[in-house]
Parts: sequence; structure tokens; C-alpha cells
Amino acid sequence: MEYVNYILYALVIFLIVKRFMPVKGIKNISTAELKTELKVKNKQFVDVRTPAEFQRNKIKCFKNIPLHTIAKSATDQLSTDKEIVVICQNGMRSQKASKILKKLGFTNVTNVKGGMSAWR
Repeated sequence: MEYVNYILYALVIFLIVKRFMPVKGIKNISTAELKTELKVKNKQFVDVRTPAEFQRNKIKCFKNIPLHTIAKSATDQLSTDKEIVVICQNGMRSQKASKILKKLGFTNVTNVKGGMSAWR
């Protein structure tokens, strides 16, 4: 019976670690690196926060596509030919959005670590 507990603990730890590990094929950049990326014109910048969060504090060239709509909206609003740079408030939602974009067939996806919290 005791070994079952060890297996459950190991499973929980594995799932937590897996949740925070970077996803294959998704590049991660810091907000310092983002400042350089903003100067590149052939990229698509997506903010996946809620519209209210986006209105309070936004970066000029970012387009707001909330996380809950990204699966439906991405194929209509984004090009598969250009790199997509994704940001949110702290990096968690943007990482989730990056995974969704990758599953939808977007091959060049970049996540901003730390999000808008680190941007300030």
C-alpha cells in the first residue's frame, strides 16, 4: 500500500515538472530580447490577456487575441508564414497559447517569459 503512495507522489511531481518545462519547437525570450524583436517588421505580436487587461497596459504593436479565443481566431487572424511572438501577464497563458498555436500548425512561435509583469 505504501508503494502506491510513492507512485502517486512521483506522478504528481512529474506532472508539475512537465507543466513548467519548455515545449519543443517553441522559443522563449526575455522582455529584454523582446525590445529588439519589436523592431523587426515581419513578425506578428499577440497578447493573449483579457481585453480589460490589454486596455490597461499594452505594448503598441501587439494585437489582442484572448487565450479563450485563440484556437478559433488564430487561423483567421494570423499568418503561418510569419513568426508569432506571444505575451500575457506573467508567461503562463502565453505558454499555453503557444502550445495551442503549435498544435494548429504554426511553426514559428515565440513565448515571452515573464510577460507584462517583467516588461515594466
